[in-house]
Amino acid sequence: MESELKDLNSKPPNGSSARDDRPLLKSESLASADSIAEMEKKFAAYVRRDIYGTMGRGELPPKEKLLLGFALVTLLPIRVLLAFTVLLFYYLICRVCTLFYAPNREDEQEDYAHMSGWRRAVIVSCGRALSRVMLFIFGFYWIPESNSASQEDKQQPEESDRPGVIISNHVSYLDILYHMSSSFPSFVAKRSVARLPLVGLISKCLGCVYVQRESKSSDFKGVSAIVTDRIREAHQNESAPLMMLFPEGTTTNGEFLLPFKTGGFLAKAPVLPVILRYHYQRFSPAWDSISGVRHVIFLLCQFVNFIEVIRLPVYHPSQQEMDDPKLYANNVRRLMASEGNLTLSDIGLAEKRTYHAALNGNNSLPSVLHQKDE
Repeated sequence: MESELKDLNSKPPNGSSARDDRPLLKSESLASADSIAEMEKKFAAYVRRDIYGTMGRGELPPKEKLLLGFALVTLLPIRVLLAFTVLLFYYLICRVCTLFYAPNREDEQEDYAHMSGWRRAVIVSCGRALSRVMLFIFGFYWIPESNSASQEDKQQPEESDRPGVIISNHVSYLDILYHMSSSFPSFVAKRSVARLPLVGLISKCLGCVYVQRESKSSDFKGVSAIVTDRIREAHQNESAPLMMLFPEGTTTNGEFLLPFKTGGFLAKAPVLPVILRYHYQRFSPAWDSISGVRHVIFLLCQFVNFIEVIRLPVYHPSQQEMDDPKLYANNVRRLMASEGNLTLSDIGLAEKRTYHAALNGNNSLPSVLHQKDE
């Protein structure tokens, strides 16, 4: 999730401004029909299939325009006000609970996730409850959860069922709110998140591990080691916060599962796979190929949103998987794809950036499209 804030608002290759001032209800021709068809086949994991169309700029039917216009002047301001109130209220709770308390500092990280006693209890319980309230404000009035038992034979009875990390597919920034409401885990976030008003302190209370994604130095290696240590600690210590990782590294349209990075599997600890499915009839909550501002506006203008959660049993790695993190990651990925009825895809963040550049008018599209045709 931490990679998306820059990726979806980056500047086009020619250096011009990426600001999108086009009307929300106006449709525009993005490319020829052949180019669009070719892009959608090549980058299927990022293609929007709702009635709002490519990048949320499709031509809407009259009924949808009427609903959207009504929601823009009624539902949107109410939800924005309520969401900000909840955010501010939780920030004040975190501020009070961290008063006169020094944060844990290690390897240039800073967090309050290792507090104990009433402070930690209040932060966690209020964080979970208010995250669910936030989802309710956004239109997720009920969230059905189901458990899959198809892999129970893989579990070893003599081992603890406490995982070290939650592994989830990544569809939207809303994923974070759901996991906060469910287990209140620690995430990996951009270092700049720690400096954001309100959100910065909350991220420290979550115990986020910060990474400077733009840096090509040894910083990421250091973060990987910190994440591995956190996962081992969470597996061995019930009072330690769980880690939450999105191993795909970016969001999709919810129908595909991208290749997994191995960072969450290096600790050789059991993982808890969780699958999130967003159902829709009008606007898809998936944050795939649409600007962040446009997505938030359309989401808040949708009267009801739906999310389904499938929890798989804790996955205990075999000795062979412990020795080969890539095998471990691939096996968990295939299991999640099978249980969640997701299609495996071999593209990743680089292809997503290419797709976004093409949709924004990059004329070098044809040469880029065929780079991976081997």
